[in-house]
Amino acid sequence: MARTVLVAGTASHVGKSTVAAGLCRLLADRGVSVAPFKAQNMSNNARAVPRAPETMADTGDDTASVDSDAYGEIGVSQYVQARAARISPTTDCNPVLLKPRGEGESQLVVDGVAVGHYAAGQYYDDHWETARAAAVDAHDRLAAAHDVIVAEGAGSIAEINFHDRDLANVETARFADADILLVGDIERGGVFASLVGTLELMPDDLREQVVGVVITKFRGDADLLAPGIAAFEERTGVDVLGVIPYDDPGLPAEDSVDLPATDERAVRGDDDGVAPEHSATVAVPRLPRVSNFTDLEPLATEPGVRVAYVPLDASLDDADAVVIPGTKNTVDDLLAIKDAGFDAELRAFDGPIVGLCGGYQILGERIDNAEIEGADVDSEGSTLDGVGLLPVTTTFSETKRVVDTTLDLDGVGPLADASGSVAGYEIHMGSTEAAEPVETPFAGDGEATAALGASRGDVLGCYLHGLFENETARTAFVDRVFDAAGRERPTGATPDASPYTQAATLVAEHCSLDVLAARPDDQH
Repeated sequence: MARTVLVAGTASHVGKSTVAAGLCRLLADRGVSVAPFKAQNMSNNARAVPRAPETMADTGDDTASVDSDAYGEIGVSQYVQARAARISPTTDCNPVLLKPRGEGESQLVVDGVAVGHYAAGQYYDDHWETARAAAVDAHDRLAAAHDVIVAEGAGSIAEINFHDRDLANVETARFADADILLVGDIERGGVFASLVGTLELMPDDLREQVVGVVITKFRGDADLLAPGIAAFEERTGVDVLGVIPYDDPGLPAEDSVDLPATDERAVRGDDDGVAPEHSATVAVPRLPRVSNFTDLEPLATEPGVRVAYVPLDASLDDADAVVIPGTKNTVDDLLAIKDAGFDAELRAFDGPIVGLCGGYQILGERIDNAEIEGADVDSEGSTLDGVGLLPVTTTFSETKRVVDTTLDLDGVGPLADASGSVAGYEIHMGSTEAAEPVETPFAGDGEATAALGASRGDVLGCYLHGLFENETARTAFVDRVFDAAGRERPTGATPDASPYTQAATLVAEHCSLDVLAARPDDQH
């Protein structure tokens, strides 16, 4: 049976995902068969992956379904960690996923399949035991196939009001008999108090499973930290295994905690040293229920490109292009766009516009059966007008499409100079049809239809998440953005190392992890 290492934290956003990904790549490069695992995740950034074969039976809940039984959803961090581990991810890597959709309600995804929408209380009262069983089974399957499981916790392992139902931390540590690596973020301040407090508040049985501590996001002179480390180790008897400097390896963000608030503006991308005539801004509306915004991250790596997340009441006067990302609730986010007047901004904008998944639906003329998707729409068979930039209509049903796919791209609109094969994935409810003849960017099963995407003029929408991860699509779009802005696109070098390698380097160079890196047979 594999050894499990649980990367737990003192709080959310302390660097657990980076440490876990770094460990996965580090162990894989040392010849260890390693797999990532997160028993329960809460995120709207998801990827389509193959379902574990053992989970292909009916889930027993017909409130939602998947029209491609071979694929399911997992959180993006476990997808990333699987790639870091050099394995193909399956739904076993993240057997329980909660996708918030507003109004205190989340879509519950078990073994990759959406089984319904529930408020938190209903989930814990009626579905948590089923979710726990799925998590145990998934972990056991991974453990039978690999030497080491790197499990990522969620939030803080010391939430004392939650210890009886903490699937990602407490339950995982127990059913996996995991060695616990505790991660604390020094940038927040009070890291030693957070670490000591977390150790004090952990269940007694789990306190004995803690094998060490890692401090993340450190800036400054490490010698000045040494007295604090010594005092911490003397007080707790737990070793500090490393201090990781503040550095972003470029891993995709797990959730919207990394984004600005809906009324704030933030820019991603490094254009330092780039003259204004060689830079361009891609505006991204900060949707209240944004999902899969990791689709935008490849654009921010392009020299001279700024990806600006803007409030819905912002002007687009400074934008050179617009990309509307996915959303967990297309209808309610469309209503938010209209309430803020952003639909008028879009219609007046004369640069390239791309809508991805929910963004594609928003750009269309109409949404039918809107009450299925939107919490703010009550009447059955209700219709909602879209922004009207694409002559397509989306009709919602309870069926959810989840599939990993490769398509033939026939460049149109903002991707006019692109062609060839592009890979990505679909995760969406709703089917889209053209209301009149329209250009289409993709051919699926030999036929190009608006079911995959549509374009008119300099506006394009499609259902393909991961579009800009494909160099041919990304290059064509960035070229079009600079051409439309009347500027010359700069040249620049791509990063020398993958984000997985950079994360592994951070862990390897700044942590003493012999206690974790040995093979399972060498342990107790």
